[in-house]
Amino acid sequence: MANLAVVFHWAPKDCEYWEIEELMQWNERARVRSEVSK
Repeated sequence: MANLAVVFHWAPKDCEYWEIEELMQWNERARVRSEVSK
């Protein structure tokens, strides 16, 4: 959840009731969004 807070500026309470599948989808979006281009 920390990565979602950093990348999307969401508080942990904003996603505390999400199912694990939804958290993992947003986790992947955060990973892609925060990648550094080489």
